[in-house]
Amino acid sequence: MNAMTSGSARPGRHVPLLLIALAITLTAVVVAVPLVYILWRALSEGFAVFAQNILAPDTLHAIWLTTLVAVITLPVNLAVGIAAAWLIARFTFPGRKALLTLIELPFSISPIIAGVCYLLLYGRQGLLGPALAEADVTVLFALPGIVMVTLFVTSPFVTREVLPLMQAQGSEQEQAALTLGATGWQVFRRVTLPNIRWALLYGAVLATARAVGEFGAVSVVSGAIRGQTNTLPLQVELLFNDLNTVGAFAAASTLTVIALIVLVVKTLVEGRART
Repeated sequence: MNAMTSGSARPGRHVPLLLIALAITLTAVVVAVPLVYILWRALSEGFAVFAQNILAPDTLHAIWLTTLVAVITLPVNLAVGIAAAWLIARFTFPGRKALLTLIELPFSISPIIAGVCYLLLYGRQGLLGPALAEADVTVLFALPGIVMVTLFVTSPFVTREVLPLMQAQGSEQEQAALTLGATGWQVFRRVTLPNIRWALLYGAVLATARAVGEFGAVSVVSGAIRGQTNTLPLQVELLFNDLNTVGAFAAASTLTVIALIVLVVKTLVEGRART
C-alpha cells in the first residue's frame, strides 16, 4: 500500500518534458523571435542600406551620446555602490534600514515619474529652475539632466549585488589586516576588493545595460532634440515616427547587439563567480 502511494505521488515522466517544452516555447516566442525579427528587418533592404542608416549623423550622435552617458555613470555607480554597501554591511547606525530602502527606491518608482520629478525640480519653472537660469547652468534638455536621471535608475544595481556578499563574508579579514598595520586603502585594495570583485563586475554589467537601454526617464528630461539630446532608444522612436522603419530597426539592432554582449559578459561573470 505504501509502495503504491509512493509511486502514485511521483510526477509522471512526461511532466519534466512538458516543462522543458514550455520553457523553450516561451523563450522562443518572447525572446528569440523578436530578436531575429529585429535583425531581419534591419537587413531587409540589404547591408548597404543598413550601414547607411547606422552611419547617419543623427544615429551616430545617438550612439555616441548613449556611450558617453554609460561611461560617465558607470564609475559613479561603482564608487557610490561600494561605499553604500560597505557602510550598511560594516556599521550599525540610526537610519540604516531607511538608507537601504532609499537605495532600493528606484526599483519601485516608474522611470517616467522620476523624470517628471527632475523636470519639476530643475526645469525653468521648477523649484531650482530660476536659480540655475540666473547662474547660466543648464540641466534639463542637455547632458547633465540625462546623466542625472540615468544615475537615478541605475544606482541600486551595484549596491544590491555587493551588499549581500559583504554581509556574508563578514569583516574578520579586514580587521586582521588592520591589526597587522595595513592602511585603509591597502585593506580595501588587497582584502575587500578581491572578495567582492565578481559581484562588483556583475553589478557594473547590469547598471551599464540599464543605462544604455533607459528610455522613460531620459525621454522626459532630454527633450529628444534631434542630433543633440537623443540617446539610442529615443532615436529608435524618432525614426519610427519619421516612418523610417529600416532605420529604426537598424538602430534597434545596435541596441540588440549591445544587449547580447552584456548577456555574454553576465554569463561569463556568473561562471567565474561560481568557481
